[in-house]
Amino acid sequence: MKAILTVAGSDSSAGAGIQADLKTIAAHGAYGLTVVTAVTAQNARGVRAVMPVPADVIEAQLAAAFDTCEVAAVKTGMLVDRTRVASVARAFRDHAAPHYVLDPVLASSSGHALLEADAVAAVLAELAPLAEVVTPNVPELERMTGRSVRTLDDARTAARALLDGACRAVLVTGGHLEAAPATDLLVTARGERVFPGEYLPTAGASGTGCTYSAAIATLLGRGADLVDAIERAKRFVTDAIRHGPALGEGAGPVDHFRALRGARPDRSEP
Repeated sequence: MKAILTVAGSDSSAGAGIQADLKTIAAHGAYGLTVVTAVTAQNARGVRAVMPVPADVIEAQLAAAFDTCEVAAVKTGMLVDRTRVASVARAFRDHAAPHYVLDPVLASSSGHALLEADAVAAVLAELAPLAEVVTPNVPELERMTGRSVRTLDDARTAARALLDGACRAVLVTGGHLEAAPATDLLVTARGERVFPGEYLPTAGASGTGCTYSAAIATLLGRGADLVDAIERAKRFVTDAIRHGPALGEGAGPVDHFRALRGARPDRSEP
């Protein structure tokens, strides 16, 4: 069984963050290792409190994770600030973190900031060059590039701006695209690939970006190439959104284990 490491914040509602990552990794037949960067108190209505984990504790968790077993892939989510970004980048360089998927979590689904404004540049400078793929949604891409993104052409231009900053690949997740909602765009130095999707009108879904990036990382760690990993992860997320349980008000969770209750789990080796 492959071990997949997630470095992210804890979501007390279990819809996003570490909890969503662990469920996604398990649903894809791998074992999840965790490094918690922050503890949050939140529910579908919003984030009530955030307590960052001290940087030295994050560093100790990273060391313990890499000393536990061979890590097949890693992903990052909520990183809080420049100090913690630097700690993670240092550990990833020291351990040559494989198949790194960078989910640039800047804010919660409810709009609460989860990365300090001056840390965006640190993510781009220290972590993006280490990543196999960076997975911003439209608002994140706009903040990372300072460009307005409304259409696929806008997304293409902004993604290429990130590539110029030393990223190897950028996957723009298009749930917020005005002209082509649910269409994702992969841009690399070798070209691009469009992933059409089904837009599901809902009251909101929590943790979709976390789930998507964790699925991609797990599939990469299990041997899939990047395009195949994205295609399979996108199908997984779409099905999870479609069958998300109705729990309270606001943006509810997705169903990470729909496959175990209904269709065949996507656990096949590529």
